[in-house]
Amino acid sequence: MTSEQRLEQLREKAWQGGVVPGRGVDVVGGPIPRKPGYYGQPVVKPPVWTWEVPLYFFFGGIGGMSAVIALGALLFHDVDLARTAMWIGAIGGAVIAPILLVLDLGRPQRFLNMLRVFKPQSPMSMGSWILTAFGMSAVPGLIALELHTHQVLPGTLDQLVRVAAGVLLFGAAVLGPLLATYTGVLIGATALPAWFLHRAFLPIHFGTAGLGSAAAVLELLGYRIPALNFLGFYAAGVESALLIWLSMDKHGAADRAIHEHGSGWLIRVGEILNGPLALILRFFGLVPFAAISFLIGALVSRFGWIAVGKVSGRDPEAVFVSQTS
Repeated sequence: MTSEQRLEQLREKAWQGGVVPGRGVDVVGGPIPRKPGYYGQPVVKPPVWTWEVPLYFFFGGIGGMSAVIALGALLFHDVDLARTAMWIGAIGGAVIAPILLVLDLGRPQRFLNMLRVFKPQSPMSMGSWILTAFGMSAVPGLIALELHTHQVLPGTLDQLVRVAAGVLLFGAAVLGPLLATYTGVLIGATALPAWFLHRAFLPIHFGTAGLGSAAAVLELLGYRIPALNFLGFYAAGVESALLIWLSMDKHGAADRAIHEHGSGWLIRVGEILNGPLALILRFFGLVPFAAISFLIGALVSRFGWIAVGKVSGRDPEAVFVSQTS
């Protein structure tokens, strides 16, 4: 069939049904090469993040949710657990996480420039402010808590420090879940199909993984108490449900980076480790192994989601399909 005849056939099908099935006409030497994307280039720009970003997600989640556990422990008069949890929160969320973010940005000035504006509609802008505010609450709160615990200051000053510790720890506990979940909102608010299509899943997953990881670290440090065990069961149960949800919530070619590529296997391995496997180990009383499994799974899944974003960004068909789904 000549090209002219094929064109007439396509016109007739388009006129009758409004849809043309099958392939079009190859124009030899035409101006637009038959390559995926736009002139052979990806439609959207894949993320260029390296190892610092998934580690930032991981330690930010642990630090933020440790502050929540610290406040809960303080309310139930377990000062020793509260102190340890705040040390984890301050080190993870106020020290390690900012260092990793600055390493990714390249220069500290870039992080400071992000604080020059306050945009509630921008997850990145809000994340910068959340990270800064968390550090300004967690570190002074930890110092005040240590001063009060060791009775460094006398009388009235000690009581003022006690009140300050409570207020600052409350602020850190409020900001902690935001620090743990905003990263899921951040990557979901993009044009990358595999991230955008699961934008409701990601903040829940990141927050639950951060909570379970914080409890796991405390358990590995020797705090074997029913409350932390309950948090471990809760986090592993939610992650198991999220694994089922992710397996069922498929969008064909739009999110095949999750279901058909090695990047998707990273997510599945991570979800199995911090979901069903951690749940089974905890059910049989193997708490240290459950804690280790959960931590490894949370870390692997962070790297998996970054890998999925890179694969999805290089897949033009996924972008086109996602726009019509």
